[in-house]
Amino acid sequence: MHMIALSGDDVRALLPMDRCIDLMAEALAALARGQASVPLRTLMWLPDRSGLLGMMPAYYGPANVMGIKVVSVMPGNHGTAYDAHQGSVLLFETKHGRPLALADASAITAIRTAAVSGAATRLLAREDAGDLAILGSGTQAATHLEAMKAVRPIERVRVWSRTQANAEAFARRECERYGIPIEVVSDAERAVRDASLICTTTSAREPVLRGQWLASGAHVNAVGSSVRTARELDGAAVGRGRLFVDRRESALNEAGDLLLAIEEGAATTDSIVAELGDVLIGAAGGRRHPDDITIFESLGLGVEDVAAAWFAYTQALEEGKGMPLPLSALNL
Repeated sequence: MHMIALSGDDVRALLPMDRCIDLMAEALAALARGQASVPLRTLMWLPDRSGLLGMMPAYYGPANVMGIKVVSVMPGNHGTAYDAHQGSVLLFETKHGRPLALADASAITAIRTAAVSGAATRLLAREDAGDLAILGSGTQAATHLEAMKAVRPIERVRVWSRTQANAEAFARRECERYGIPIEVVSDAERAVRDASLICTTTSAREPVLRGQWLASGAHVNAVGSSVRTARELDGAAVGRGRLFVDRRESALNEAGDLLLAIEEGAATTDSIVAELGDVLIGAAGGRRHPDDITIFESLGLGVEDVAAAWFAYTQALEEGKGMPLPLSALNL
């Protein structure tokens, strides 16, 4: 008896973005129906607050699996050879508790985070949204460009980064990959003005997106901040938009974009319109009017990691990929 180890290359080959977008919608719908369980994540900060170890367990009923992602989050890695998120997802079946797979968490996080934004964009953005602004130029910027192209007719792309050289490298690389022009702009406001789609994918602790810049009808995927003390959106942005979340409990405990806006009086706990899963199953409404500004506050949930690992595992079995790990060698 053995489990399978899935490398980052394995995960990227087995978990295509378009399929993962559908998978994330299915996982969030299952959560809304009570078919999944997601405790709040546990964070252990390093003494100097330079990074943390995050632990995210979850149960995913439709596949009869459970698991946990253990990942280091090192914001200082942005712009280096190292991913800001590194770790593993450990997947178990629920009948006997047998471990099935150990999957690279960096690849899963990169793909599933953007895929959830893709599901949110497909659900909330205007059908004709094609003017994309990306704030940030790292791994999530790249996967979000892929996800946005999968769900909307992207005709224009602008990118801003605090390090212009990184933005220029991103533009060259992704332009070659997709064959579309990508404009590097010198400040975030220029990137965002008149954009119909905005993805914030930075490690910022202070706002990089201001409400006064948002065009009527825009949709925002707020991705970079997942702790209560950091934010990418200012209070005016949160106050202007109809706010949707992956999970209400997580947002009220972890979303700096929302919690700091509440402290400033720009928002309240009632600013959350709905969880994305509730919109997916028809229990709540999404966009009401073409002029609505919609915001998806993405914190990332363990059920997304577990569902992604499960799908990659099942594909690996079908395609004969992954490295077998004898359970005896792991003392399991």
